[in-house]
Amino acid sequence: MRFTILGPVETLAPGPESPGLAPRHRAVLAYLLLHAGVAISTDRLIDAMWGPLPPDSARAQIQTTIAAIRRMLRASGADRMLSTRPAGYVIAPEPGQLDLHEFTSLIAKAPATSDDPLDTVARIRTALALWRGEPLADVTAPYVQSARARLNGQRLTAVERLADLELSLGRHDDLIDELTAHAAANPLRERLRCQLMLALHRAGRQSDALHVARDFRAALAEEQGLDPSPAFGKLEQDILRDEPALRPPAAAPAKTRRVNFLPFDVPDFTGREGELDGLTRLWTSNTSGSVTIAAIDGMAGVGKTTLAVHAGHRLADRFPDGQLFVDLQAHTAGQEPLDVGAALEILLGQLGVPAAHVPASVADRAALWRSELSGRRVVAVLDNALGADQVRQLLPGASHTHTLVLVTSRRRLTDLDGAHALSVEVLPAADSVELFTAIVGDRAAAEPLAVLDVLQLCGFLPLAVRIAAARLHHRPRWTVEYLAARLRDQRRRLSELATSERGVAAAFTLSYQQLTAGQQRMFRLLGLQPGRDIGPEAAAALAGLPSEEAETLLEDLLDAHVLAQHQPGRYTFHDLLREHALATAAAQEPSDVQRDAVGRLFHHYLHTASTAVDHLYPEGKSRRPRIPAPATEASFLLDEAEAVGWLDAERANLMAVARHTADHDWRPYTSQLAATLHRYLLGHAHQADALDLHGLALRTSRRSGDTAAEARTLLDLGEVHYWWHGAYERAAECYLRALNLSRDAGDQGATARALQNLGTLHSRRREYDRAHDHCLQSLALFRELGDRAGEARSLTELGIVHERRGRFEDAHEHHRQALQLHRENGSRIGEIVVLNNIGLLYQRQGHHDQARHHHHDALELSRSFGFPGDAAESLNALAEAARSLGDLARASAEHDAALTLAREFSYRPEQARAHAGLAHVHRDLGRIDAAHDHAREALDLYTALAVPEAEEIRTFITGLPPTADGPEPPETAGREAVRRP
Repeated sequence: MRFTILGPVETLAPGPESPGLAPRHRAVLAYLLLHAGVAISTDRLIDAMWGPLPPDSARAQIQTTIAAIRRMLRASGADRMLSTRPAGYVIAPEPGQLDLHEFTSLIAKAPATSDDPLDTVARIRTALALWRGEPLADVTAPYVQSARARLNGQRLTAVERLADLELSLGRHDDLIDELTAHAAANPLRERLRCQLMLALHRAGRQSDALHVARDFRAALAEEQGLDPSPAFGKLEQDILRDEPALRPPAAAPAKTRRVNFLPFDVPDFTGREGELDGLTRLWTSNTSGSVTIAAIDGMAGVGKTTLAVHAGHRLADRFPDGQLFVDLQAHTAGQEPLDVGAALEILLGQLGVPAAHVPASVADRAALWRSELSGRRVVAVLDNALGADQVRQLLPGASHTHTLVLVTSRRRLTDLDGAHALSVEVLPAADSVELFTAIVGDRAAAEPLAVLDVLQLCGFLPLAVRIAAARLHHRPRWTVEYLAARLRDQRRRLSELATSERGVAAAFTLSYQQLTAGQQRMFRLLGLQPGRDIGPEAAAALAGLPSEEAETLLEDLLDAHVLAQHQPGRYTFHDLLREHALATAAAQEPSDVQRDAVGRLFHHYLHTASTAVDHLYPEGKSRRPRIPAPATEASFLLDEAEAVGWLDAERANLMAVARHTADHDWRPYTSQLAATLHRYLLGHAHQADALDLHGLALRTSRRSGDTAAEARTLLDLGEVHYWWHGAYERAAECYLRALNLSRDAGDQGATARALQNLGTLHSRRREYDRAHDHCLQSLALFRELGDRAGEARSLTELGIVHERRGRFEDAHEHHRQALQLHRENGSRIGEIVVLNNIGLLYQRQGHHDQARHHHHDALELSRSFGFPGDAAESLNALAEAARSLGDLARASAEHDAALTLAREFSYRPEQARAHAGLAHVHRDLGRIDAAHDHAREALDLYTALAVPEAEEIRTFITGLPPTADGPEPPETAGREAVRRP
């Protein structure tokens, strides 16, 4: 986190986006930063913002502003920076986080007298370089004028001190333009005028010096009616007489001559302010006088060289003895990496060492290089390094040098001791738009959406953005949308991002060529996997390697910046590198090798998913396909927590595998994956993925004519429609079609499940006779098949039917049997469902404390195992029991919690139930308006669900009085849960 007030007030944070604040919020933040470390009261802030006539809302505005600043700090991970104390608010930035603190610290560390005036000059220039214009430039408030004047005074004092030092070093020629600008901006500053007069006189411009003196006298008399000081008059007379004492000192040593070998700094350089500020702070924070090394790494085309060169130019004034550059050619087409001896010869030549004086041996050249740098202030860019070995002998000695070394490499230089690592990422979207627009011009502004399409297709990679923009710039007939359309064709995208002299694919190829054979093979195979990222175990399966060896290769590719990592243990490609890897695999790997690798990966995913789901839903093992252990090393999951963690981490990849297998010649995998993941997706509220996956499985089973797979998929699809969406008609269509298919195929397991699901549906519609018949049939089939999990679910449904018919003893017996079976089977979800239904049964009997006990147990289990739908059901049931006990506050809180959870996971039936319950609670509390609001929400949902509760809640609304009339006897409206077997 970094704050700047020596110019526009800005906040800079690590990451792609810097936080923003409204103008008033920036004004308050700037005032706190001006007084960092000091407690500032609200009254003082009000006076600073509005002066003697604040608005009535001033205190509230200050509180709102402080809250906004806290949010900004929290989002940047700096929430502890602003604290509240009895005396007021205190902001306490750490060293390096506030440019004003850096400025004052550097000035304080620049000794008034020193054996090394060059060091003092460099420190002051470093401090002055922190200024970016008028301080507090974009802030408007009563305090600003005086604060700005005080800050400008500090700046001018530093400028005058610098000028005295530069004049003492004989650098009067370099000072004239700088002092002229400062004198023009501060026409009554006498010391500045004296320094300008002396510099002009020493440069042989006596008449110009005397003209400056006359102008100052006239301005001072006109503005203030005063004469200059006696010291000014004496200097004026000494210049007129050309006194010898005014003559310049001896010239600085020849070795301090300024040289600049940096390449061209592109005029459209965009963004990277955070990285540039980091490099500046890295240099300014080094007060030991030793070398500072920054290792800038990143993928091909990300802009490492451009950043290093721009930083070198930007910091040039701080390094008066030279800016050096050498291309080490690690990734230069047609060139071998530059050897260390040749690099040292180039650098020594840039320092002015004659070629005849350059030693022959590398060791002697390195020693001479270190000696030449002693006492100098130099920035050296060592570009395009292959690794730490190539760079190590190019580094200056550790002491008596004030050198900044910027090393760029496509590899992370982890073995370069003492170097500060800076990994460069792709450009943020806003900076990419700015760069593209700077190159293309008005056409970009006219098609902003198409510009974003192009940038996304370029993956926000600076090289790709520049090439795309350059192609458009030189094709005046093209529109941005036309360019986007060409880039959308994945087969030609990389060829589109190329010119006659450079290309994205060519840059990637150079990175690939520097990899070992094993790393190249892993790179190629990773291009074949359809997911967005990959873990070591999956990569091991893909490559047919032990997981430890696969992880080592992944880490090597990460260090080489051909892979990226957004979280530990997960590896991913940049989109364009993914395409390059796929193209390389297609060109270099035989088709049977590709198919074998992908087959190993798919088998790994399917087997590990099966193992994970078995941990979570052991009762359904017999229903799911049995996946044999893979020939490669299998993943080992210890418990339910690891199983859920693996499934959550791999869910997107599993969906990508399903799409790939459905679209290619791997169709059995699609149905197997859908059947394996069904209970996980259903129970953990991933209904969108469930619908997509079962839709893919249904399509593939129908294409292949596999009616058994089609029937089972229809049952899974119907359950998703039923439980989460409340789409009962769609569910009924799926169940009936599955029943017919399974009967035709003689699949008794699927037939039993279809009958049970239809029984559940009829129970939901209060068609209890039909529900009872279907569930009895399913129970008989499940018992015949020895399917204890199916038996338990059918018993649960029969218990619900008995409860609705008022046969409470029968209901208890069925639920007791079901609970025992679920616990024997290890079915947590089944246990939760039965506990909630026993609770509802106790509510029907008027035993509300016992009901709450069972609902509470169900809630705890739901939360422990991550079943949000069941947690919402439990909360609604707890609330209904609380209302029956007269605890309306608890009922309201629990319905609210259920509603929040149901909304978050789009669980429509439980949303309706929560609204209905809240309508009753608010009616009982006399909050008629709130009761009406919730009742209408419930009515809309129940009507959409086409269930009997719609008419009940409509009757409830009709009977609502304009004021509370007292409590109403408990009704069934909203009380009938969606009870999942």
